[in-house]
Amino acid sequence: MTTFLTRLFDNAGDYLKMLPALLVPRRDRGPIDSVAALTDFVASRAAYHAQKTLYGYVKARMGIRYPAMFEDASIIASLNIAKMNVLAACLSDLTLYAVAHATQNAAIANQDRAALALRIYRDGLATNTTEAASEFSAAEAFAGFSQRLESIDWRAALKPESFTESPKALLRWAPIADKLKKFDSEIVANSATFAWRDIREQFRKRLRADAVSADWRAQLAIGRDGSISDSDR
Repeated sequence: MTTFLTRLFDNAGDYLKMLPALLVPRRDRGPIDSVAALTDFVASRAAYHAQKTLYGYVKARMGIRYPAMFEDASIIASLNIAKMNVLAACLSDLTLYAVAHATQNAAIANQDRAALALRIYRDGLATNTTEAASEFSAAEAFAGFSQRLESIDWRAALKPESFTESPKALLRWAPIADKLKKFDSEIVANSATFAWRDIREQFRKRLRADAVSADWRAQLAIGRDGSISDSDR
């Protein structure tokens, strides 16, 4: 079973085209040198990770019955709810990692790092929230992320081990019976964790941390001069 699940996770992209209403990642390759570029990277890669791991796990468990599930309205509804909750957790993990790396060598106060993280997370939710996920509460997800920020250790957020919420969310929200999940927990968590590796590598190669930090400091300075409101930051 472990080999079967692992193979499906590694080849998840082969069957994503079968799925309705997918969150589709952009294939950009340019430098991440502004707050806008950082936000775009986090939003698109978190969406990709969420769809790959969620649908990979569901397909592995349903096997040959997988295509038929799209004829069941209750399963589709459950998948839409799961998709957004897993995405929210993926955004949480990747946002903190991205902000920690983009600002680690800059003269930016922790409260301003937190402000950047809140902006990226908010915009990432707004970009990826769909009408099909009507039972998902973006406000609750944002509140949960804000609470996580209250105890954030920015040095710890630099490490791959900081990606803790996305594996837990996948196991919690995937529409799989609990009696089956207990047998899958280790391989699913490991696969979800492993799937972040390439995304982190892409990020580190493309990141221009000095440029992102300078852009954020400039935006903070404008905000403190009163030219834009806090809600716009």
